[in-house]
Amino acid sequence: MISQELFKLIDDAIEQRDSDHLISLTQDLHEADLGDIIEALSPRDRIDFLELLADDFDFTVLTELDDSLRLKIVEALPNKRVAEGISELDSDDAIVILADMEEEDQEEILAALPALDRIQLKRSLDYPEDSAGRLMQTEFIAVAPFWSVGQTIDYMRETQDLPDEFNQIFVIDPGHRLLGSVSLDTLLRSRRPTKISEIQHEERLFVEAGQDQEYVSRLFERYDLLSAAVLDEGERLVGVITIDDIVDVIHEEADEDIKRLGGVGDEEITDTVLETMRSRFIWLSVNLVTAILASSVIGLFDTTIQQMVALAVLMPIVASMGGNAATQTMTVAVRALAMQDLDSFNVLRVVSREVYVAVLNGFAFAIILGVVAWLWFSNYELGIVIGAALIVNLFFAGLAGILFPIGLQKVGIDPAIASSVFITTVTDVVGFFAFLGLAGWWFGLL
Repeated sequence: MISQELFKLIDDAIEQRDSDHLISLTQDLHEADLGDIIEALSPRDRIDFLELLADDFDFTVLTELDDSLRLKIVEALPNKRVAEGISELDSDDAIVILADMEEEDQEEILAALPALDRIQLKRSLDYPEDSAGRLMQTEFIAVAPFWSVGQTIDYMRETQDLPDEFNQIFVIDPGHRLLGSVSLDTLLRSRRPTKISEIQHEERLFVEAGQDQEYVSRLFERYDLLSAAVLDEGERLVGVITIDDIVDVIHEEADEDIKRLGGVGDEEITDTVLETMRSRFIWLSVNLVTAILASSVIGLFDTTIQQMVALAVLMPIVASMGGNAATQTMTVAVRALAMQDLDSFNVLRVVSREVYVAVLNGFAFAIILGVVAWLWFSNYELGIVIGAALIVNLFFAGLAGILFPIGLQKVGIDPAIASSVFITTVTDVVGFFAFLGLAGWWFGLL
């Protein structure tokens, strides 16, 4: 973590244009810490920071920034400088930086790279966004099955162009098709004359380059993988995905779901006031429409409310309880859908469970709230009415909380984005209508 004292020293060094002092302050910091410093600096100081560090700046730091900030920084730098920076990176980190840039800038940067690097990065960029092909690292170690352990070890010692970190080597045939893999601990425990084919793991756990990164992360979780081979359509080995990239994917997907549940889209903490306002405005507009709909239901019973003021005091409780119950169910449903835990085999059981839970909670809280209303307004009949309304609303809340996410996903709409708006509308409308309608009928106020 970065202390306030260190950040102040870095800020002062930037202001004084003291390059040597800035380099000495940052040279031992981790990329993630340098990323935090860049995010905390003002927009003008961020560019000055990179210029003062010059060749001592590691472009890996840019992979620690959120997408919008990284793009702003890269766009502010000359393409020649970007090309020099990413030429020193692993291919997966280089792709992170290139992915969001304009195609024209991408082409100019790629043209400045060595031919082999350019071909590898271009191939990765051709894969769909958020796919394994975009996530993979094209640097890996692959050997033939007839190699000996000694040959393999000597090859790794003598070859300069190896991945910075790796935990397994891959076994391939002459057509570059994957035959298996050998973990480093197995390799180092084997005698030098032993053939690779004798110690390879023939169970081929791999992912296809076009598969979605969420599927890849579930594969890593399910089989406790540290890395996995990536194959193209011809089943040729084209890359490897490592656990550090999967951790980033899990964080990214969780962050995305949380933001969508809150209706804030792709908002980042480094966004400007106007960018933040724009991302929130759309869903606030939708919420305004649904709020007007709920208010129109109240307007239908304005005469009823005027004759019995206690209804105005109690009706927000019914809507609020329904909204909270629906949110609980919706959260469980959205997570289950994201993790693919809901399918045709168990969906009926899950829906039934949520409905039963909603009804049981409805009866429990109907008793509690009924007694409170009775004691509060000295009217046991009012307690009966609000208790019945609560049971009705919690039933619909449980049903909506599970069915809306499932239904939205079926029609191709992200349930994390749209569910909360629809569910809130249902619980408000049903809550107000049930409570005011029952009260009007019970007390003859309609």
